[in-house]
Amino acid sequence: MKAKLNYLKLAGLMICVIGLYAFSSKRSADRHVQGIRISFVGSDNLYVTEETVNKLLIQKYGRLSNVPKENIALNTIEEVIETNEMVKDAQVFLTVNGELTTKIEQRQPIGRIEGYPKYYLDEEGKRMPLSSNHSARVPIITGKITGKALEDAYVILKYINTDDFLRKNVIGIHILEEGNYQLKFRVENFVVNLGGIEDLQKKFNNFKAFYAKAAKDRTLKEYDIVSLEFNNQVVCTKI
Repeated sequence: MKAKLNYLKLAGLMICVIGLYAFSSKRSADRHVQGIRISFVGSDNLYVTEETVNKLLIQKYGRLSNVPKENIALNTIEEVIETNEMVKDAQVFLTVNGELTTKIEQRQPIGRIEGYPKYYLDEEGKRMPLSSNHSARVPIITGKITGKALEDAYVILKYINTDDFLRKNVIGIHILEEGNYQLKFRVENFVVNLGGIEDLQKKFNNFKAFYAKAAKDRTLKEYDIVSLEFNNQVVCTKI
């Protein structure tokens, strides 16, 4: 009977030890990063990849998995990720399960400069480098590229992006000189002389009215130049 009692005590002690070890292991795990998750907000077109972000973090911190949570400075990690020129914003946080989660918003190009060097203009009008991962289908800007002309081109691009018809059809902006711009279209062979950036809404409304009528009359192929710079009128030159 006594031997049986001692056996039960020993078994109970072993259970307690195992339980304490398991609890200690769980507490230890709870204090460490359990893994890293990287996700991208918005567009499916990735100008920067998960692999690139991981490499950036490894170069700065080494492997973050199993690092004690108290050693993780979330704001600093966000700043490191945002040093990548394709990243607009990064949000980093730890989940209740100890997973280090990163949500990345990419910069979005709205135009491409065909100069030297080549680069994009993003949605804020800032220079954005080209990406080896994805090539954006945005209007190409050519011609006499200067600071003021680029500012004007950005205004035109912003307007184009508010209009479904223009966004689908305009493929290029050619800078003749500051304040004098041409548009190139995806299908039609004619060029559109826009002039300057004043009265863009009126100019484009007049152009869309002309385009709708010419498409209905099947005369779009007859035109070489469509001019919008003359007193809110559409003046056409035939081939």
